Amino acid sequence: MSASAPFRCGVAAIVGRPNVGKSTLLNALVGHKISITSRRPQTTRHRVLGVVTRDDAQIVFVDTPGFQTRHGGALNRTLNRNVRQALAEIDAVLMVVEAGQFGDEDAAVLKLLPAGVPVVLAVNKADRLPEPARMLPFLQKMAAAHAFAEIVPVSAQRRRNLGELARVVAAHLPEQPPMYEPDTLTDRSERFLAAEMVREKLFRLLGDEVPYGSAVVIEKFAEEGRLRRIHAAIVVEKEGHKAIVIGKGGEKLKEVASGARQDMERLFGGKVYLEVWVKVRGRWTEDEALVRRFGYDQ
Repeated sequence: MSASAPFRCGVAAIVGRPNVGKSTLLNALVGHKISITSRRPQTTRHRVLGVVTRDDAQIVFVDTPGFQTRHGGALNRTLNRNVRQALAEIDAVLMVVEAGQFGDEDAAVLKLLPAGVPVVLAVNKADRLPEPARMLPFLQKMAAAHAFAEIVPVSAQRRRNLGELARVVAAHLPEQPPMYEPDTLTDRSERFLAAEMVREKLFRLLGDEVPYGSAVVIEKFAEEGRLRRIHAAIVVEKEGHKAIVIGKGGEKLKEVASGARQDMERLFGGKVYLEVWVKVRGRWTEDEALVRRFGYDQ
């Protein structure tokens, strides 16, 4: 590395309206699935760090929960507090919008961003714009909407132009040594990631109400060579929800467990024995102590 190119390192928060592809973009930038995704809004509940280390920079991307509007109570207050804390400790913002679309929700996100922090705009799903000729006018519209540091069209799903996006974000970070070892992908433990893999399947496989009132608690995580034995409890608020998660003859619970186990094996690089069951804890989302116990104060 030349003296004219000092090493840069810092924290960049990924923000945007629900379902614009924030978690998918984080996973694509890191090169591994560390943040769960679904088509439902507000799937992300935890602050998840994704670390990208380059020759000239280390970017610590933060995928945060969106501001919660669907549920009130202790869980809602805790998640919103976590978002505010995360935005108070960043060096740059990576805002994500969908190509050709910028509405009231996108504009509302802009108003929440901290002043004085450079904002890079990632125009996601650039390859899906029905009329490519619309891209230039859309980019001009975005440039007029806010004083973005830079605007970069990308495709998170197809992993297009992500190197350029990382380069642009890195250029706006402070000059300082790396925070993490070069091979670090996230600050989260395998135990945490296992719980998230199960929770993702609840969002993908169940109806509208159940996933938002559910949590996943890892009660056992043991490594035996390359085998991991994991016991996970799915916590729901109602007996009726328990029946839905289990499904007829236990088929839905088997589907949740099978999908989660396959994701874990890909991420951990070894065999996983996963046992999953369902518990009922009435109104847990209203209980500050249970919200902390289930790990939502992180």
